[in-house]
Amino acid sequence: MSETNGGVRRPVSRRTLLLGGTAAGLGAAGYAARDELKHLWWRAPGAQQPREEGAVDHPGADWVAASGANYRRADRPYDYTVDRVVIHVVQGSYEDALKVFRDPGHQAAAHYVVRRDGHIAQTVRELDVAFHAGNRSYNERSVGIEHEGFVTRPQDFTDAMYRSSARLTAAICERYGMARDREHIVAHSEVPGTDHTDPGRHWDWDRYLELVRAVRVAK
Repeated sequence: MSETNGGVRRPVSRRTLLLGGTAAGLGAAGYAARDELKHLWWRAPGAQQPREEGAVDHPGADWVAASGANYRRADRPYDYTVDRVVIHVVQGSYEDALKVFRDPGHQAAAHYVVRRDGHIAQTVRELDVAFHAGNRSYNERSVGIEHEGFVTRPQDFTDAMYRSSARLTAAICERYGMARDREHIVAHSEVPGTDHTDPGRHWDWDRYLELVRAVRVAK
């Protein structure tokens, strides 16, 4: 996982796993600076949404904070529209994912990690842009969910994992007004420009979407 920024991809770990002044008169660089300014309005006094230390967006999730080097602070959905959930597989254990997400040298993290038994950790607030998709635009518009296991081992995708992840994805879709379909719930391998293959051919999309659609989210 990596974030492409300005055409340069940040390095990926061992896992198979800005404010400027006036933008006028600066050509392409000026437009880039103006775009950054547009999305940093929330830094003005009183604009940022309240943040509570250790708070989670999904009830029952553990808060295990990722390194600040592995995500970018934002104020979504007010500065970026959220319209995708990206499904990942760790290519390792739940503990592996949490370890590398806490490592500033990894320079990547997803918002959530789902364990085989269905337990969930949140590592980045949904307000913020996690570096998980390998595509800057997709990072800004999506919530990333990692799943413990390996793409070559269908037995890693347990019933408890599918059901817990489906409840999480349904809640995210409800929060941001997304349809619960394959246009809005996508594989990491489907993100433009990515070189990843997860969640792989053993991920049961029909079963997963059926579970996601069956979830009744409290209003």
